[in-house]
Amino acid sequence: MSLRVAARLAGRELRGGLRGFRIFLGCVILGVAAIAAVGTLRESVQAGLATQGAELLGGDAEIELTYRFASRTERLWMEDAAARVSEIADFRSMAVAGEARELTQVKAVDAAYPLVGRVALDPDMPLDKALAGTHDLPGAVMEPVLATRLGIGVGDSFRLGEQRFTLTAEIVREPDPSRAGFGLGPRTIVARTALDGSGLLAPGSLFTSRYRLDLADDADLDALAARAEAELSASGARWTDARNASPQVAEFVTRLGAFLVLVGLSGLAVGGVGISAALRAYLAGKVQVIATLRTLGADQRTVFLIYFLQVAVLALLGIAGGLILGVGLPVALGPVIAAQLPVPAVFAPYPAPMIEATLYSVLSVLIFTLWPLARAREVRAAALYRDAGIGGARWPGWPWVLITAVLFALLVIAAALFSGNAPLTLWTAGGILGALALLWLAAAATTRAARALRPRLRGRPALGWALGAIGGPGNTAGPVMLALGLGLSVLAAVGQIDGNLRRAIASDLPERAPSFFFVDLQKDQMEWFLDRLEGDPGVARVDHAPMLRGIISRINDRPAREVAPGHWVVEGDRAVSYADSLPARTTLTAGDWWGEGYTGPPQLSFAAEEAAEMGIGIGDDITVNILGRDITAPITSLREVDFSSVGMGFVMLMNPSALAGAPHSFIATVYADSEATEEAILRDVTDRHPNVTAINVRDALMRVTDLLASLASATSWGASVTLLTGFLVLIGAAAADARARSVEAAILKVLGATRARILAGLALRSLILGAAAGIVALGAGIGGGWAVSRFVMETPFTVIWPSALAIVAGGTAIMLLAGLVFALGPLRARPARVLRARE
Repeated sequence: MSLRVAARLAGRELRGGLRGFRIFLGCVILGVAAIAAVGTLRESVQAGLATQGAELLGGDAEIELTYRFASRTERLWMEDAAARVSEIADFRSMAVAGEARELTQVKAVDAAYPLVGRVALDPDMPLDKALAGTHDLPGAVMEPVLATRLGIGVGDSFRLGEQRFTLTAEIVREPDPSRAGFGLGPRTIVARTALDGSGLLAPGSLFTSRYRLDLADDADLDALAARAEAELSASGARWTDARNASPQVAEFVTRLGAFLVLVGLSGLAVGGVGISAALRAYLAGKVQVIATLRTLGADQRTVFLIYFLQVAVLALLGIAGGLILGVGLPVALGPVIAAQLPVPAVFAPYPAPMIEATLYSVLSVLIFTLWPLARAREVRAAALYRDAGIGGARWPGWPWVLITAVLFALLVIAAALFSGNAPLTLWTAGGILGALALLWLAAAATTRAARALRPRLRGRPALGWALGAIGGPGNTAGPVMLALGLGLSVLAAVGQIDGNLRRAIASDLPERAPSFFFVDLQKDQMEWFLDRLEGDPGVARVDHAPMLRGIISRINDRPAREVAPGHWVVEGDRAVSYADSLPARTTLTAGDWWGEGYTGPPQLSFAAEEAAEMGIGIGDDITVNILGRDITAPITSLREVDFSSVGMGFVMLMNPSALAGAPHSFIATVYADSEATEEAILRDVTDRHPNVTAINVRDALMRVTDLLASLASATSWGASVTLLTGFLVLIGAAAADARARSVEAAILKVLGATRARILAGLALRSLILGAAAGIVALGAGIGGGWAVSRFVMETPFTVIWPSALAIVAGGTAIMLLAGLVFALGPLRARPARVLRARE
């Protein structure tokens, strides 16, 4: 027979409706929708970053300097390259109003700010008017949350350093939020000139200066970037332009999107189990039709094409529905989603996520349908006269196994290319395969155990009926445990990862974390500061050290980023300190300390772990640019530095004479015993020295925890789609199983069984399968959580038992609920009608 005949026969069967294919369609729609939605969000943010890069950056390009303003030569270079230049100083300070003290991220701007965009204020007014203030005090604007914490409103005054300001408006929208970095406090904007004499921007103070450039429309960004690298980078200047205005945000979105797409692949695997089960159930009901076709002369190829074409049509319908749902929802809810994002997003239908979702789905459908279709083609004409089925346990011929393996390899390759993280993709694919194999083995073991135990439970009819339903012919234990177990495994892994991240932070805070970081302490302030704290009985410990910031520009006279590409130490500016004698609680792992009173050439002590990661060691020359001056020193010792303690730790320590004359401030960490002591310290230090900034470590860690909670929430929602797909498969399996259970219930009723006892048997069946799936998911989830925590997050791992046990309870409850819902049909069925239908 020809393809045309097969298509005509397939079309005739489809005219009967989608009965038997609803679960098939549901699984395809959910899988496509999940991947398309994540891809649409990712593309929307990337489009927003690309189209509004200049506004995000605050100009066409930006030059950033650490703890200093541009020299006259650098400023002339900028003014020659750009039509307009705007200078901004960004730093942290304490905002003080009465007895209230709050950390704020201050942006000190000039008259040209903002070059692009507009600062939206409430009440609405131009920014220059708001910053002009009154005839008595300069003006300032701040975020509403900061004003609320300080207990002030528009018209009230507050203090930054030694300068008082009038709050003239609250910030509704900042045009360049992506340049703020990880802010430990809400934003305040003031005029740069208003800080003269405030003590906040004194030499050695901790601040970042940014110079925004308004370039000509025909400016060559590549050429300007190359010029800046060649002429300014030696002084520590860093160039950014509107093409990549927020690289950290873009990278975060890409990584989160990649992770969620891989969670979506887990959903496709669960959906694939449902697709396969639904197709097997459908084909099992078509055995007589297939046998009739074989009797009339249809060969194996025609039978395969008839049902393959049906699957193809339904898969296309499911893909179309999934694309409409996965793309339509984010676009429709675009304004709501965009309002929650810290960066702009342009929501629209993008081809890339639709192609990605379609490719994943086509490959998944083929992988999970080829084997049932291959077995269907083996049905013989003799099945018309025998009670023969398709036989789900038998493997198809080796060509079908090979084709399936090739398709799976293509799916993994596509996922690796789209996610941009091949190792994570391979580990995820291996984890999914391992979990599926484990669940399949568990399902087989459960059915065998049920068959073996049933004869021994003659005195317990309800349990015996449950075991008979699990281990009997035509049972659905396999697809039920595969679908539910894989969904629960993904949720369990996410729960373990989230719990261990939170535990890592929480366990460090009480025992090892300081109460405060004090920064911008000047040398002449240290004597009073140490007297105040070291004599306080509520203070357990005070550590202090001089601090500068520097950029590692060269290693052994080669660009640092070539020697250690991508390492965090060379990606930005790093803290540098000096010490005459070996600091307390410091352990050298290699080399020798320069000794007290050393005044020779510069020497450098480096953090041992970071040095090993960068591939450097004793004798290597490091060039550090500090305040525009290059200092080259050999590594003469390596130290243990524990950055996880949230205490004081420096990657680089130098001998004092190497940094002689460089303006700098001091940093101190204070370990206090109680909140009352902390409040007294904060009040006394900021009253005596208004320029000093206090960073509450507990608040900072809470911000990190909130960020992790947001990430965990996003991944949990992605994992929930997997579980929803599994629940849909569960419903399909229960629905397909309802007819067999109806026959059993009818026979039991005829033999005198009560409805309560029949219901107990059906409930026990659901409990056993749910508990088995939950226990396997528990093991798989703990294993996956351990692997990610250990090798990706690099955090210690401990089993989070409340989350883990909730998975087992959840799986059991879901199965019980589905079992009870689908038990209503068999319980209501009249025995005579059911048994008559079997004749």
